Order: sequence, then C-alpha cells, then structure tokens
Amino acid sequence: RFGWFIGVMMRCMLNIWGVILFLRLTLITSQAGIVLTCVIILLSVMVTTITGLSISAIATNGRVISGGTYFMISRSLGPEIGAPIGMLFSFANALACALNTVGFSEVVRDLMREFDVVIVDDLNDVRIVGVITVTILLLISLAGMEWESKTQILFFIILLVSFANYLVGTIIPPTKEKQAQGIFGYNSEIFIANLKPDWRGPDGSFFRMFSIFFPAATGILSGVNICGDLKDPATAIPKGTLGAIFWTTVSYLAISITAASCVVRDASGNIGDVLTGNITGDCVGLGCNFGGNFTECIVSQSCHYGLANTTKTLGQLSGWYYLITAGVFAASLSSALGFLVSAPKIFQCLCKDKIYPYIGVFAKGYGKNNEPLRAYILCFIIAVAFILIGELNTIAALNSNLFMCSYSLINFSCFHASFTNSPGWRPEFHYYSKWIALFGAVVAVVLMFLFTWWAALFTISVLILLCLYINYNKPKVNWGSSVQAGSYNMALSASVALSVTESLSYIIPQCLVLTGPPNQRPALVDFVDSFTKHASLMICGDIIMVSHLISTWMNKRKVRSFYSPFTADSLRVGARHLLQASGLGKLKPNTLVLGFKSNWRDSSPESIDDYITTINDTFDSNYCLCILRMMEGLDTSDQFDFEDKGTSDQIKTVFQNDQGKKTIDVYWIADDGGLTLLVPYLLTRRKHWSRSKVRVFIVGDEQNMEESRNEMLALLKRFRLDFNEVTVMTDSKKRPKAKKYVREPSAFTVRLGFFGFAANHSVHTFECTYFPHKSRWSSLCSCRAVLVCSCKYYALSRSLPVPHSDCTSALYMAWLDTLTYGLHCPVVLIRGNQEEVLTFYCQ
Repeated sequence: RFGWFIGVMMRCMLNIWGVILFLRLTLITSQAGIVLTCVIILLSVMVTTITGLSISAIATNGRVISGGTYFMISRSLGPEIGAPIGMLFSFANALACALNTVGFSEVVRDLMREFDVVIVDDLNDVRIVGVITVTILLLISLAGMEWESKTQILFFIILLVSFANYLVGTIIPPTKEKQAQGIFGYNSEIFIANLKPDWRGPDGSFFRMFSIFFPAATGILSGVNICGDLKDPATAIPKGTLGAIFWTTVSYLAISITAASCVVRDASGNIGDVLTGNITGDCVGLGCNFGGNFTECIVSQSCHYGLANTTKTLGQLSGWYYLITAGVFAASLSSALGFLVSAPKIFQCLCKDKIYPYIGVFAKGYGKNNEPLRAYILCFIIAVAFILIGELNTIAALNSNLFMCSYSLINFSCFHASFTNSPGWRPEFHYYSKWIALFGAVVAVVLMFLFTWWAALFTISVLILLCLYINYNKPKVNWGSSVQAGSYNMALSASVALSVTESLSYIIPQCLVLTGPPNQRPALVDFVDSFTKHASLMICGDIIMVSHLISTWMNKRKVRSFYSPFTADSLRVGARHLLQASGLGKLKPNTLVLGFKSNWRDSSPESIDDYITTINDTFDSNYCLCILRMMEGLDTSDQFDFEDKGTSDQIKTVFQNDQGKKTIDVYWIADDGGLTLLVPYLLTRRKHWSRSKVRVFIVGDEQNMEESRNEMLALLKRFRLDFNEVTVMTDSKKRPKAKKYVREPSAFTVRLGFFGFAANHSVHTFECTYFPHKSRWSSLCSCRAVLVCSCKYYALSRSLPVPHSDCTSALYMAWLDTLTYGLHCPVVLIRGNQEEVLTFYCQ
C-alpha cells in the first residue's frame, strides 16, 4: 500500500519524464522555436491539468478499487462508455510501453555505434534490443509490485541526478569540442534566433510536432492505474497527480528554453570549423557570430550536430555525457515499466466485469496481490508487436491519439456526472468545473483529428463499435451511473412535454396487458411486443404478486415492457385499479390486452362475470380492447416449474418466428376508430411480418358490393395503408344455415341459425333461441365459415362484438367461443374506444 508521493507523484513524474524528454524535445524546439514549443507544452499541460482535475473529482467520489481509469469511468458513465474506453486505454498503455522501449533501444543502438558494435543494421538492432528489454521488464513486473516499486525509486534518483548534471553543464564554459557541436553557452543572440520556428522535412508542422510531444504528458494516470495498491486513493490521487503535472511542466519548459539559449540549430562537429581565424569569405549560419564556420554543412544540408540534427543535444550540453545517458535509460525504462504494469491491471478489471465475451480468461489473478499474470503476457505480446515497427515517431503519433481519446472521455465523465445532478455524484475534491471539463473533452477530440485524422477516425470507429455491442448486449450490471441519471432526466422532461394536446397523427396503442406472470403466457407478451417494441408503451399487469425474477425474464427475452404486479381479491378489482393507475401523464396505456378465457366452460358463474365486467370496465375507462386467442392456449405454466426456473426457461412462440408470405385477415365489421386496421399495419412494420399480406373483409350488400369495395380501397389509400385486397361479405343479413359444432371432450354443442342463446351451466349445453340483437349476431355468425376456411395459413384480426346489458356473461362467452373456436392461427378480437387512431390529414 503506497502513499501519495511514491504511489502517485513519483510514478506520474517518472512516466511523464519519458523518452520524449531526452530524445525529441530539443528536435521539437529546433523546428517549432521556443515560443511555439512553449505553446505545445502549455496546451498539453492544459489538457492534462483539466483531466487531472476531472480524475481527482471522480477518484474522490467513492471508494476506488483496482482497475484505475476504467473502473472510475465505468462506474461514473456506466458500462456503455466505460468498457470501450477501458479496452482502448489498456491498449494505449501497452502501446506506450512499446514507445518507451523503442526510445531506450535507440539510445542503446547509438551507444553501440560509438563502440563500432553492429548486430544487423540500424532498424533491426532497435528491434532486437527492444524485445530483450521488454522481456526483462516483464520479468520484473511478474516479480510483483514490491520489486517494481523499488526499481522505480532507483530510476527516480537517477533522473534527478541527470537533471542536476544537465543544469550544471549549461553554465560551464563550452570547450572547442562543444563549440564544434554548436554549443556556445547562454547567449541572447542564440535565444532570439531560436524563438522563431524553422520547419524542416515531412514532419515540419505545428501539429505534427504536437503529436510527437504529447506522449510526454500522458503519464498523469499512472497513479490512478494502480489505485488498488494505494493506502488512500481519494487523497493520494489529487495531491500526487496535480503535483506531478506542475513539476514536470516546469522541467519541460526549463529544458526547452535553456537548450535553445545555448545551442545553435546547425553545426558540423568538426573542431577545425571553430579554430580562431578560420572564418574566411561568406559565412552562413548563426555560428559565424561565435567563431564557428559551419557554412559547408549548412549549404549541403549535411550537418550532424546542433539543435536540429541530433538527439544527443542534452548529453552534449550536460556536465558529463553518460549521466544523461543514464537519465535516458531511467526515463524510458521507468515509463515502459509503469505502462507495462498499468495495462494488465486495467484490463484485468475489465475482464472481471464480464462485459465483453472471450476475455474472461485474463481476469484471473495470482498471489496475495491478485497479480494479473495472464494479462501481463497479453500486454507483452502487444508491446513486442509494436516494438517490431521500430519507428518512434509513428508509434508516438498513434499513442497520442489513443490517450487523447481517453482524456476526452474522462473529462466528459466528470461533466456528465455534474450536469445530470445525479444524487450519487458527491466528490470530496471540489476544485473542478463541469464546463471546464467539457471544454477539455472537446479540445481533446479536436486535437485527435489535428494530430492524425486517419488514426482519429479509426479510434472513434472502434469506440463506437464497442459501444454498440454493449448497447445491444445489455450487460447485467447496475452501477448507478450518470448515464442512468441522464436518461431519467431526459425521460422526465420528455414526459412532462407530452402533457400538451396530442396529435391524431401520433396516437398509437399503448397497452396494459393482463398477462398474469408474463413467463407463463409468453405468446400474449410476444404478440403485444410485436407492435409496441421501440414504438409505444407496454405494461404487463399481474393481479397476483409473484417473484421479482419476472423482470429478469422479460429482459432476457428482450421484451421492452414494464412489469406491474398488483394484489387484489379478483380480476376485476385488480384490472380496474391498473386501468386507473398505470402510466404517467401521456405515457399512459390506452389499450387493454387480455387473453381469451378458454376455460370459461369449467369456471364458476362469478369467474365468468368477473371477466366480462372487466371488459365493460375497459370501455367505461375509455380504453380500447384486444383479446388474443390461440388454439393451443396461452398458459404454459404446466410445462415448467416456474418457481425454480422462472428466469431461465424461454418458450418460443409463433410471434417470434419469421412469418414469411402469410396473410393477415382483417374483419372490419364495425368502425370503432380504426384500431382494427392500425394493429395489423403495425405488425407489418416488423421484420418477422414484413412480407405478410393484409386482406380486409367488410360487410356489405350484394347489390352495392363493388361500390362498397371501391369506397374501402379509397379509404385505405387515403389512410396511406398499403392494403390492396378487400373482400365484401354480402351474406351477413342472411339467416345462417343450421350447423352443429361438437367439441370434444366436453358435450358442449352450439346450433347456429336462431340468433340467440340460452345457457344451462350444469350440462354446458347452449341452444340458439331468439335474441333481440339478431342482426349484429347474424353478421358475426356469417363470418364463422369464412374464418374456418381461411385460418390455416393466416393470422386473423377482427372487430370485437360489444357485450350488452341484456346479454348474460355466459351467453357472451359462448358467442366469442363460437366465433373463434377451432381456428389454427392466432385470432385477435379488437374494439376501439370510438376515438380516431387513423387520419388522412397532415396533423
């Protein structure tokens, strides 16, 4: 368990003082000039400081365990953003390890050249030394955090000594050898000449230099990445991170300004060019003012020394060259080691959350500190792959892009959590601003594209794909993120906005479905979900309290619905309360969906009355009504033990299958507002029903059959419903032929033809007698033959007859049973509430 200095500040400073400081800072200064180099440093520091403030706020908003940046972002913004950035940030750290290892290898190669040692060639020597180096660093990491920490302390001491050696060297009067290398000590002429930029080569641009430098500022999260190993992360992270940013900024500015005040841009390194009296004729270059004639190499562009031509400037300028070399080793190796430790720990935490598939194997830890040995090996492989590129500037540009993306999302996390006013957002660190955090996020994204636009596009594309996977897969986590708070605020604002008068163009069925336990009536759930999913409200009502695992079952089935259980003594009482209380504002159901009471013949009169009065209460509450009947029934409770397996068993229903080129038959017997037509249309908008054809059956006279058909086609066209097949039923007012329908195994018998029913509950026999509403029931009975003939390959939707006060409950159920019994396809009886749901006007 580390404190703020060793665990955070020292670690951050070591990673910030990386390979860029010693090998690229003087080259950047020579091209950009002192002024623009300071701008580059300060812009980088602005981004990292804003990010440091944001990460300090996030880190103090609750206990932080292992996983560092990923853990903080995922618990703040949620898995939708946290998991993708965790994946990218792990990769960025592995890439940063490769970057610093390549920098170290370049220095080793140059030292080997001084002693005329060549393994293969310049590029392959960097690769060979790099692979050997990262292997040694891996072994140190595998030894545990204690050995890694002791190694970092040693590197830190070496770096401090090398900085002191450099500063002493700048005030020592330069020898002739140093003057030949372009070093003339502090001089105002050199300082003024180096203020302005001098762009050279294909990399000669401000943003290219910016992208090469920015990895030097990316070590600010090193302490955060090992937060699981800190004694007090909430205190150590703000104090150590911001302290490291301040002191490393001072060091970068100091080294850039002092080097550019002492060294000219071009020098030959030939001691004969600085001997007294050697300047003859025309002399080119600033060195002429100090007795150095570097004209020949400047004109031929063959200078190998000076600020613009070598990576060894800091060593040549220092008191003892090899102490700077030791500093390069310490800086590059400490940064590489730090990133090699950070990447596996972040990735291990991501794998433990089981958000992405196939990576769980890397979650396993070993030893008392739960070291992610498998993740170490993976990081090692990635680092080796990029070390084999062997080109420092290429790796630096890509690395900058990945870290900029990470910093952008860290700042956005802080902004989003503050902006949504989530009650869980209570950071102990108060020195941050949500608007500054947003500014930092935007600047980071802009800089990504200014650095390397193709890398920015690739990074953002990968991030989007990772986000889309999570949104599709819906991981089973509940971290109370600011995304949830934001969604709540948006939903609340949108719900309040819906309180305005609604337009007819946007009236859609919002369904209260009396499913009972939804997992016992999946067909009823799937049917309503077929036309409400992503389009309108669905509430599954259950009059009897059951296990809370029902919501889990619906989520697993990917049903977009609320589950609303309600305790009541009877179906009617529970349904009446749900009809009155379900929903919020305009997000309130307008359609009740019931399953057909197929066991009505075996039910008590009270139970049948309860069902029918629920239908009457539906119309009294100004609701529309849908009743679904399927030949195999809706209740599947006898197929599984739902007490034990309620969330695991998923029964496939017909509404989940691709319907192919089947037909939906609509029997529009009564104009109830158009719901009978709207529901089939909504079904055909779904993928499973998109190839289905809709046929419309209407009631008409034989004399005016063609006229009625044309009127209906014109009406459908004005409603913009692509239903082109209309059939007129002309025998609706004829006396139906007498038929007997015998149902097994019961003795239930219905004789059609006398327009009415009398009921005898004891023997379950119904015979037709005179009924006052004979015209309406005659129409219904006349449809019966058509229904039976067409149902084998079709789905049916038809108008629901309304129960009348002089019709007993059993009699009404007998009529519904007669109309729908024996049909092999799903049958939906629909009745609107007389409010229009279709319009041909532009509302």
